[in-house]
Amino acid sequence: MDYKCRHALRRAAHVRQTPGSSAVTVRVLEAVAMEPAWRQQGRGRGRNQEAQVERSRPPQKERERPGAAAAGRGGGTKTASAPEPPHGVTVQSKFEEIRKSNQAAAQRLVESHFSSSSSDEDEGIDGVDHEDGKRGKILASTFTTYTDQTDGDTTGLLRTGQYVSDLFQSGALTCLICIASVRRTQAVWSCSSCFSLFHLPCIQKWAKDSVFLVSSVTDEDFGQKQHPWPCPKCRAEYAPGATPHRYMCYCGKLQDPPADPWLVPHSCGSICQKELKPACGHTCLLLCHPGPCPPCPKMVSVSCMCGKAKPLPRRCSNKAWSCQRPCGKLLLCKQHTCSQPCHTECSPCPRVSVQKCVCGREKAERPCASPRWNCQQVCGSRLSCGNHTCEEVCHDGVCPPCPRSISRTCPCGKTKSSLPCTEEVPPCGDTCDRRLACQKHTCSMRCHRGSCETCRQEVEKECRCGRYRKLMPCHKEYLCDSKCPQTRNCQRHQCRRKCCPGNCPPCDQSCGRTLGCRNHKCPSVCHQGSCYPCPESVEVRCACGSTVLVVPCGREKTTKPPRCKETCRCPPSCHHPTREAHRCHPGPCPPCKQACLLPLPGCSHTCPRPCHDLVLVKSQQVHLAGPWEQPSEPAFVEKALPCPPCQVPLPTACFGEHEVSPVPCHRRGRFSCGRPCGRPLTCGNHTCSRECHLVNDSNPCEVCEEGCSKPRPPGCPHSCPRPCHPGSCPPCSQMIRQRCHCKISLLYLECTKLTSVDEQTKVLLGSCNNQCPKELSCGHRCKQVCHPGVCEEKCQQKVKLRCPCRRIKKEVLCSLSAQFAVECDDVCREQQRKISQLKEAEQRAAQEEEQRKLQEELEAFEKRQQRGGRRNKKRGRREEVDDEQSEARRWWRRCAAFVLVPLGGALLSAAAYYYLQESG
Repeated sequence: MDYKCRHALRRAAHVRQTPGSSAVTVRVLEAVAMEPAWRQQGRGRGRNQEAQVERSRPPQKERERPGAAAAGRGGGTKTASAPEPPHGVTVQSKFEEIRKSNQAAAQRLVESHFSSSSSDEDEGIDGVDHEDGKRGKILASTFTTYTDQTDGDTTGLLRTGQYVSDLFQSGALTCLICIASVRRTQAVWSCSSCFSLFHLPCIQKWAKDSVFLVSSVTDEDFGQKQHPWPCPKCRAEYAPGATPHRYMCYCGKLQDPPADPWLVPHSCGSICQKELKPACGHTCLLLCHPGPCPPCPKMVSVSCMCGKAKPLPRRCSNKAWSCQRPCGKLLLCKQHTCSQPCHTECSPCPRVSVQKCVCGREKAERPCASPRWNCQQVCGSRLSCGNHTCEEVCHDGVCPPCPRSISRTCPCGKTKSSLPCTEEVPPCGDTCDRRLACQKHTCSMRCHRGSCETCRQEVEKECRCGRYRKLMPCHKEYLCDSKCPQTRNCQRHQCRRKCCPGNCPPCDQSCGRTLGCRNHKCPSVCHQGSCYPCPESVEVRCACGSTVLVVPCGREKTTKPPRCKETCRCPPSCHHPTREAHRCHPGPCPPCKQACLLPLPGCSHTCPRPCHDLVLVKSQQVHLAGPWEQPSEPAFVEKALPCPPCQVPLPTACFGEHEVSPVPCHRRGRFSCGRPCGRPLTCGNHTCSRECHLVNDSNPCEVCEEGCSKPRPPGCPHSCPRPCHPGSCPPCSQMIRQRCHCKISLLYLECTKLTSVDEQTKVLLGSCNNQCPKELSCGHRCKQVCHPGVCEEKCQQKVKLRCPCRRIKKEVLCSLSAQFAVECDDVCREQQRKISQLKEAEQRAAQEEEQRKLQEELEAFEKRQQRGGRRNKKRGRREEVDDEQSEARRWWRRCAAFVLVPLGGALLSAAAYYYLQESG
């Protein structure tokens, strides 16, 4: 099933889907629905444990049958077994059960495939290029409706595009509550203020805990007030009714959006249609997307900011424009007009003018924008009493009344006085009785000016916490030394304040708990509940540092470095000045594949092999005594291997200069080709037969030990008796025994004479001088003396010629016999006629004899047929035997007729012929 599912997923991935892309998943499920269960569950050890448990359970029908349980207990009561369903129904139910299990397995496979983006997996350069192309297509399809309005301008999509790109970047999307990756198949919630993504269960627990903590601290009647809960990142507050309970897409139209590989994760694929901010009456044109909506791309017709120019078509998001004409509006100073080019609101007047202060005593150059100012002089005007002057600084309007002209009392406030403002009110002489600072006792002094003295009465005071009492001066506070054991509002630390009355102050210690990032501690004041997520962010850089990925603190260890399109800048680890150009990557660089090109020792060539400065070589591991011992060295170590011997071919001749062959440079020098040496020996006739070798004083060629092999004179079959020698051989002195031309006699001739004479003399010496014994073609013997060659065909012997019937004969020379022919005469013809008549008579007699025998057989057969009736067994057998004997006799007669008659005729003809010959 895995193979078919992967095949179906690849086919679905190559088809560009619109928002209704859930059909891809349906087709994948249908493609694997008919797979047998054993293929879905795997083979051998790789089978699912759940499938094994399900296979070990009894079928549901067997577990629910009551008859099976009763029969198992072995009771005496007979229980009627439930009727078995028809065979077709059972097969159909099993088929449906298997089909449903297959569909469930396929659904799990599809979800596991879509659960993580492709960037979470390790890929090569080809896989990265494929994913980049796929991501580009998804981004293009998301932004198409917007770019169509802006003629391809994407400047307004930078912020939104960053949010969309983070969805495809490994580690860029992290739930700040649980510090875990946000996958494409997980239910999420997006903050409408900071647009951060959180797992739906995490944000629900966060909202519930936040409301609970605030209620437990502030509410007297717990749970009666509705407290808002904050976003974990931006602290934006949400009402309790805004707590998310359903997984919605970004635009809020679709609940539980399906995972589609050709759409932005957690998107429904339809147009966003959110109200744009600032509100302009238009809606967002992008497909359902994360992050803020881009500026409005619509074209509207608007006038300039001052309203003097005609309306022009402008982008709705940038519809404010200036006609660059002077504004001309009267400024707030009521003296000057605005001289700035077309704008919305006029700025304060920038000019300077002479203006009076508030009291009008001084004048100064002041900006027209701030005409009201004070000169910092005391007023000094006479008050209404006529005795005192105004002590206020520069002011406008009427001076205030004299403060001494109002109703006055003595210092203790008991006696009122109406004295003029020029006289002081004297003390009344009565007891002061004003409340002291303790607010319990009164002043016992006489009426006096100034503040009353400190209360010094001895009273029994209760400490602040109410545990102890003590006599002490009233103005002093009694604090006992007991420390408060209550826990503060953080529910972690004790109050420990001396003589605490019970209203313990909030905890002033630092929280100090380790945050979810595991790198920092909570900097807030000690509090209840979960700490806010770590506000820090960490930059994860690629190897070269040019590409940066900002991730929440705590994710830097599990986040892969971002993909970088720059060239790797790591310095080479070998002797080459630069590395091969390749993309920036995490981890060590791949092995150098450039040619070594180091000069080889002993020659002028360079090493052509790939760089071998750092090669992984298997180390020699020491045999371990058992599994409890650990190897002291790694299995493979990097070593610099020496350059191999130079293999450059050099044309080199062998020792004997038989051939010029390419020889590796490290083995350069003359060599033996394996052929015979071939150098001439001292005899001058033969060559050295040793294998090709170097000739010098210590290694000369071999000495010739063969006999003389020079060619002999024509006709001499003997070899030279001397060993191999230079120069010509001596004359041959041996005798030659040969047969004569007729091959009958043996002749002994001296070899020198035979080989030194001419051809004619050789013919005479080779003849035995007897008659030639050869027969001519005619059959007669040759009449010449022993001679070589073919005999002459002119035979001189006489031969007899006869006519065709051989009655007439004549004698002629054998060589002329072919030219003569003897013809038969009338006598010969008469004899031939008589012989032919005799033969015809014999043949006629033989045919008549055959006809007679056939007639006899026919008559015998008819007689047997006329008898009829049954015959006894013996009689039948006897008749069969008689028939066989008669048949054998007939066969012998027939053979005698066909063989003896012609033979007798031939004998008679021969006798007649000889008789005629003798008579003739």
